[in-house]
Amino acid sequence: MNIMAELAIIFGICLVSEGISALLPIALPASVISMLVLLALLLAGIVKPRHIDRVCRFLVANMAFFFVAPCAGIIEHVESLLACLLPFLCAAILTTPLVYAATAWSIQLMLRARRRKESHHA
Repeated sequence: MNIMAELAIIFGICLVSEGISALLPIALPASVISMLVLLALLLAGIVKPRHIDRVCRFLVANMAFFFVAPCAGIIEHVESLLACLLPFLCAAILTTPLVYAATAWSIQLMLRARRRKESHHA
């Protein structure tokens, strides 16, 4: 599949997710909806990993670029952020280990499932 088709799939999912986000009665970011839609499409086999492989590799390799705008926004609002620094630090200190633990647990589950699947096929 060529790169333009891969981009069309990714941007199409993003566009559909923007519409879903606008229709929902609750505030849910379109980016989160996009990831859920892409996950559903991948699990259903409608979109295959090979259909989006090159674009995904490019985006992951250039991920730092996507942090430039948020960092600039943080710098512009330093005064406002300093007013709520203590609650932010508490939340960051409490949730960071939870995120690490959840990620490690998820990876361990996936590796166990893969090993079981490989042992059943062998």
